[in-house]
Amino acid sequence: MSRLNYHHLYYFWQVAKQGNLTQTAQKLHISQSALSSQIKQLEQSLNVQLFIRKGRSLALTESGYHALSYADEIFKNGEELETLLTSGKALPGATIRIGILSTISRNFIEQFIQPLINQNDCRYTLQSMSQTGLLTALGELQLDMALTNIPVRGSNKQNWQSRVLARQSVAIIGPPGLELGQDLTNGYRQQRWVLPYGENPLRSAFDAFAAQYQLQPEIIAESDDMAMLRLLTRDTGALAVMPEVVVKDELDQGMLKSYMLLPNVYENFYAVTVKRRVVHPKLDMLIRPLR
Repeated sequence: MSRLNYHHLYYFWQVAKQGNLTQTAQKLHISQSALSSQIKQLEQSLNVQLFIRKGRSLALTESGYHALSYADEIFKNGEELETLLTSGKALPGATIRIGILSTISRNFIEQFIQPLINQNDCRYTLQSMSQTGLLTALGELQLDMALTNIPVRGSNKQNWQSRVLARQSVAIIGPPGLELGQDLTNGYRQQRWVLPYGENPLRSAFDAFAAQYQLQPEIIAESDDMAMLRLLTRDTGALAVMPEVVVKDELDQGMLKSYMLLPNVYENFYAVTVKRRVVHPKLDMLIRPLR
């Protein structure tokens, strides 16, 4: 059993914020001696000194500063818990927990969380994991939402709520200055390629498109990670197949060029949630159509 008495910790927390024993005792409507006794008991139970006296005020020791940091978090979480249980609503400043598919475009993620970046009253966590990990964490209420580019379908055990945030055209991207047209002509046959790996739907679409034009690409690298494809495209001089958002910065700076869009080929980005009683109040602001 923990030796920490949270009643004593609360009194310490109040004195540490106030810096004055007398004023804190008046605020809490208890005697100064009783308040001092509570803090002494906390110090004795933890075998540390939390305060040193400086004139008429109290100053925190190093242990006191550590204790104050944890106490701030403990009682902030306690207030959030009380609000959540009594009203059924999370506080707007509560941490938003976002899971992201490990292979998804980082540029898209940054675009998605832009409203959070522009605000100072909300914390958020980004956890990268597999699709299975995302759905498990959602089902166990460890995440408020998940971002993925893989469609999610409900089952008898779980009713996922999946919303399309954006639909990105898929392009052939490469270094600038190549003489390439709007169809897979001979110019494309002379190039090297880096492509999505495995059963990625973008790879399947490209393979079908290449077969239509009898193109047998010289593949020098494959990856299921868009961030890795971005680096390979930038540094190898090869052509790649990906949504333009993945290499937005390189396209804006002229380091890469988009040569053609694959007809009727798109990558969808989804926000996935699960039905729950308590929903973070800022989720509606995030789950919005993106350009």
